Amino acid sequence: MADAKKTDGKIIAQNRQARHEYFIEETYEAGIALFGTEVKSVRAGSVNLKDSYCRIENGEIFAYGFHISPYEKGNIYNRDPLRPKKLLMHKREIAKLHVKVTQQGYTLVPLSLYFSGSNVKMSVGLCRGKKLHDKREAAAENDARREMERYTRTKERLFE
Repeated sequence: MADAKKTDGKIIAQNRQARHEYFIEETYEAGIALFGTEVKSVRAGSVNLKDSYCRIENGEIFAYGFHISPYEKGNIYNRDPLRPKKLLMHKREIAKLHVKVTQQGYTLVPLSLYFSGSNVKMSVGLCRGKKLHDKREAAAENDARREMERYTRTKERLFE
């Protein structure tokens, strides 16, 4: 295994829309069951997490709407880009998530895809939906923070 590429923490894709649409209560790390051509396509960076979500079925967790483009040199071995991908988590964690999703109205959303060693991992968020006024408050806070940073930068330039 000396040839294995070590790309610890290299983020492949992020779901920025999820941070805008949801309050993220907790995050979990999950492995993904992928085929060889899918892994090669992920290494090339042709992944899209937008509009993806996770669902728990029969004690297993699957990611839907998660698009991995077909590998251009994969010919007959390419899989359907939008096929449900099985996520690998401990049964105890899946059971805990299942209770929260069914009883408390949370949803599971893929937040990012990254390498951990030579393995592809996904960060899954336990999220609660934002209302329109929550989104407006978050946008106002971001604008105020940006304005304060801009002001402090100009003040620093004046006193240099």
